[in-house]
Amino acid sequence: MHITRRLFLQKAGAGAAASILAPGAQAAMAPGKQPGPRASKPNIVYILADDMGYGDVQCFNKDGKIATPNMDRLAASGMAFTDAHSGSAVCTPTRYGVLTGRYAWRTRLAHGVLLGYSRHLIDPARMTVASLLKANGYHTAGIGKWHLGLDLPTTDGKEAAGDGANVDFAAPIANGPLAVGFDYYYGISASLDMPPYVYVHNDRFVGVPTTTRTYLRKGLATEDFQAVDVLPVITAKAVEYIDRRAAAGTDKPFFLYVPLNAPHTPIMPTRPFQDASGLNAYGDFVMQVDDTVGQILAALGRHGLAENTLVIMTSDNGCSPQANFPELAAKGHHPSYVFRGYKADIFEGGHRIPFIARWPGHVKPGTTCDQTTCLTDLLATCAAIVGVTLPDAAGEDSVNLLPVLTGADDGPLREATVHHSAKGAFSLRQGKWKLELCPGSGGWSDPKPGSKEEEGLPGVQLYDLTADISERRNLQAENPDVVARLTKLLQSYVDKGRSTPGAPQKNDREVSIR
Repeated sequence: MHITRRLFLQKAGAGAAASILAPGAQAAMAPGKQPGPRASKPNIVYILADDMGYGDVQCFNKDGKIATPNMDRLAASGMAFTDAHSGSAVCTPTRYGVLTGRYAWRTRLAHGVLLGYSRHLIDPARMTVASLLKANGYHTAGIGKWHLGLDLPTTDGKEAAGDGANVDFAAPIANGPLAVGFDYYYGISASLDMPPYVYVHNDRFVGVPTTTRTYLRKGLATEDFQAVDVLPVITAKAVEYIDRRAAAGTDKPFFLYVPLNAPHTPIMPTRPFQDASGLNAYGDFVMQVDDTVGQILAALGRHGLAENTLVIMTSDNGCSPQANFPELAAKGHHPSYVFRGYKADIFEGGHRIPFIARWPGHVKPGTTCDQTTCLTDLLATCAAIVGVTLPDAAGEDSVNLLPVLTGADDGPLREATVHHSAKGAFSLRQGKWKLELCPGSGGWSDPKPGSKEEEGLPGVQLYDLTADISERRNLQAENPDVVARLTKLLQSYVDKGRSTPGAPQKNDREVSIR
């Protein structure tokens, strides 16, 4: 068994927990609440923070300086994963993996991310978590940051220009969330620092932009669009969706995917959270994310839905340096915890993320899991929940986590896990070993790709994470057999088009691991 039972509120005992919870969170967990109509399949709520580090959540970092009572309470009533990883160290590819169960480096996106006007990345013919669940009786909704591309209507019949000059904002959008299994969508096309600054409702823009705004990047915006309002809007829409599903009086289960815009840049907490952390605006924004989690949990509790809902709370990659690491460190807070690097990097700080799952009656409260898992595992897990066998051409890199969640695992579920950096560097993790096929970070931290600091370094890195979690002692020279074995395994994952058992599949492009 890879699960150990312990209380996750490390700074307060179980009896003290309620005193630090927001009122909404207390309602979500209140004992004696009469459950609403119980569906034969669980509701599934998946909350994805944007650029929130492992060390930003107190139940993962007992020395953290940001108060996260709602996420801490969620962990205390469920399971916290200490070795969970995003599929990539940046936004778009992770989101692709969450919904498709496939590593995004198999697509045209060899590195980096999409922009607000980019064309769609998910093939509408490909199975997603939403389309799988919809086909099995679920109502499906996505509320928040999409960042997976949209085929925008244009006035000249050409692909949308990078400045949106030829986009017809009054016409329908193609190949967005509705095309890949969602019944309902409300949110923004990409990151909050990427235009257009216009909300999207289902397959339409909510208004035509008549002005410009600058949130790190300048671009078209509607008059009423303000970046500071986006997280509150996403939160309100998610709560409203739960209210509507409860009011419908049906036992039809729902899947609610909530990819937040925060604490990604622009770091803009609302007034009630400004200066709340005592650190800086980033700390304040993380506290607002925690409040969003509390409001969603409260909505489930208010309607008696919590007992039959699997709630997952996680992040799409590590924390961005825009959080101002020196300023936070001066006050004793470290978003990457003990890990090296941060967002975009091949190092652990780039892709090891907080991951919490709560499912009353199935997941033991106050448990932890130290198995290596990946955000691509959602599709196979949902397939197991609804009793469906995935076809060979779906979820090629997705592993069923039900044995872990229910405490029935008797060994590692994943053979190995592939990591990928913003610059396209590959890494393979198997057991204690982590192979990195680049001389430096592969991302934004030092030694950066192509930098003088990187010159002269070995082209391969190998770390024993059980002895060197901070990835400082490169053991590749002493272990050529391990380097060769892991390199061969990674190449086989590329060649077979999958990392799980099943018929070989084709990648969308030629993939080189070097």
